[in-house]
Amino acid sequence: MGAYLSLEQRVAAQMSALREAGLSRTLRAPRGIDLSSNDYLALSRHPLLADGMIAAVRREGCGSTGSRLLCGERDIFTGLERTFAAFKRTERSLYFSSGYLANIAVLTTFPEAGDVIFSDEHNHASLIDGIRLSAGRRLIFPHNDAGALARLLTENRGSGHAFVVTESLFSMDGDFAPLAEYAALCRSTGSSLIVDEAHAVGVRGARGSGLIEETGIDRDVFLSVNTAGKALGVGGAFVAGPSWAIEHLVQRARPFIFSTAPPPAVAGALEASLAIVGREPERRERLGRLSARLRTRLIDAGLPVPPGASQIIPVLIGDNGQTVAVAEALQARGFDVRAVRPPSVPAGTSRLRITVNVGLEDEALDRFVTALAAAVKESIRCSAASS
Repeated sequence: MGAYLSLEQRVAAQMSALREAGLSRTLRAPRGIDLSSNDYLALSRHPLLADGMIAAVRREGCGSTGSRLLCGERDIFTGLERTFAAFKRTERSLYFSSGYLANIAVLTTFPEAGDVIFSDEHNHASLIDGIRLSAGRRLIFPHNDAGALARLLTENRGSGHAFVVTESLFSMDGDFAPLAEYAALCRSTGSSLIVDEAHAVGVRGARGSGLIEETGIDRDVFLSVNTAGKALGVGGAFVAGPSWAIEHLVQRARPFIFSTAPPPAVAGALEASLAIVGREPERRERLGRLSARLRTRLIDAGLPVPPGASQIIPVLIGDNGQTVAVAEALQARGFDVRAVRPPSVPAGTSRLRITVNVGLEDEALDRFVTALAAAVKESIRCSAASS
């Protein structure tokens, strides 16, 4: 039935198909003015975080040497988890090495056979993969559509438990989930709401703890997953919620039980990060002002930007090759912007994912808008000439 393809040949064919589709990617270190990272509060290089990490390295060493249920437990972890639980106003939290592991842990530990998981169609990869690995049945509802979710909850309850899973601030579209509506639906149906606050923690809410706080639904959320490598500037992630649920994760979550604990020093840096978030609300205020200004300037320049109010601003281009060309043109002019293509976003919606951070200046943003408008115009001209 045809010639046998060696594994190398098969992979080579797949890589060739990626290149032809404009989907091949390159590892590229940050260079130029940062308009693509998730370091929204510019904390990753803050001297107090560095001091906290250095002090913890000297005290605790570089590695944890084992899982936390073996020899990897440290007082610095449990102290940090108490700090974060107070920050989120929950009974308890549990720290994981990454947001990916945290989402896998939550979604493979709680939903069981016979349960149903209702997931927003724009949820990011770690939520999707966690749901795929779960024993529960998966149902996808249209993005941010509380009405569709209500119908699905009514029609597909069965005898098991229902879980509603969503991001709070969506990573690729920069829009917000209607959390208050979801909370009301979960209250009325006895469902459990799981919220990924990856891009909202540190940024939203009067205290900076996230969109759950800002929406006022703290008591309606079963668990939240809070990445510490974005606005908090370090790494790992916290799952926050009731004590009984966190203890269940300690006892049953395979990504927690069978993973070497994070380096203890990251806890020292995160204690400093959380302290800064608490005492410097002006960082969040500045981020809001800069984000609103840049979005307005982009729209005024006629660029394809959806309305919104977050620090994540997608510039929709569509074609994979054109998106890469625009990104490369901006990189050549000193702006660190990256092309986002499928499978990170749906086919036909390739984009530049522009992110704002508090280290940016108005003058740099103005130059960026001018450069982006010129690059998009040139991309359209080249595409028309080649067609």
